[in-house]
Amino acid sequence: MSAVLTRHHDVLAALHAPEQFSNKVSSHLNVPNGMDGAEHLAYRALIEPFFSDVVLTQFQPKLQVVIDELLVNLDAYDDVEVMATLGHPFALRAQCAFMGWPVALEQRLTEWIDAQNAATLAQDRPTLRRLADEFSDIVIEQFDRARRGEGDPDSITAQLTRLRLNGTPVSDDYLVSIVRNWTVGELGTIAAAIGSIVGFLAQNQVVQKQLREAPMHIDHAINEILRLDAPLLTNRRRTTCSVKFGDMSYEADTTVTIDWRAANNDPKVFVEPHQFKWDRDPHLNLLYGAGVHVCPGKPLAQLELGLFTRSLLNKFETIQLGEQPFERAQPPRGGYRRIWVKFNH
Repeated sequence: MSAVLTRHHDVLAALHAPEQFSNKVSSHLNVPNGMDGAEHLAYRALIEPFFSDVVLTQFQPKLQVVIDELLVNLDAYDDVEVMATLGHPFALRAQCAFMGWPVALEQRLTEWIDAQNAATLAQDRPTLRRLADEFSDIVIEQFDRARRGEGDPDSITAQLTRLRLNGTPVSDDYLVSIVRNWTVGELGTIAAAIGSIVGFLAQNQVVQKQLREAPMHIDHAINEILRLDAPLLTNRRRTTCSVKFGDMSYEADTTVTIDWRAANNDPKVFVEPHQFKWDRDPHLNLLYGAGVHVCPGKPLAQLELGLFTRSLLNKFETIQLGEQPFERAQPPRGGYRRIWVKFNH
């Protein structure tokens, strides 16, 4: 059986009832997202320090270099296709910089991501299984490099190889799963978020002007933009028992899809939900989820998106849509497939 939760109240109730709505949906290892209870808490405690203020403060100068290198190349363009030129490259390069992976790995990962996206859209499960194995090989190679002392001994990758749970080293299978969540999960959503932010600014000159005059509100604006245009459309849960929601009842072992876009545009919670408003209550926004499974990488995502947007607004005096019509992404992707923008000094 399957069901879809679209109302904000229902989604929030499910997120705060993990004992009824389990994250153990897939048969594949998923650390820590696909875990519940004490197991989830234990592995969550292992990874949360990687997103601490200290770690992100140290990462910020490296992230700024990634952004500056991408933006300087825009000078040679008239109309820029945002996803190919900024969205996907930024997501990949930022993640490689965060993990401490060599620049030479970028091309290999780019080819892998392209193949993964094509197989996902086609629902080509044999190819997806093969690509999952390829990704494991790529990550284990980086773990092996770290264990041989190659590269920065304090990189995130090197630190992962030293993780222990109750005194026992975390196995490569579990480490690969952690990195898969950070990399495969985040690359698509960060790229989509960049497209949505740039696309919104290009189509909303008043908000763009307001942010140039008051950049301290950039983070708040990003959350509202991504409430309107969700980079991640859905997640799944599995009921552990019979559950009644209003006039709906779900049996045990029902696969429940959480529709983030619908919940974040629920008119009973958000007045004029399809309009950008400065006075929204940010606590109602489910962009990063809620409850015990709230996105652990939220601080990193906020740093990346905020710094990118500040740098973009600082570098260019105007951002406007290009001549070619944009194309929206198709589910399960959010945001844009292609969008052309003109940047002017």
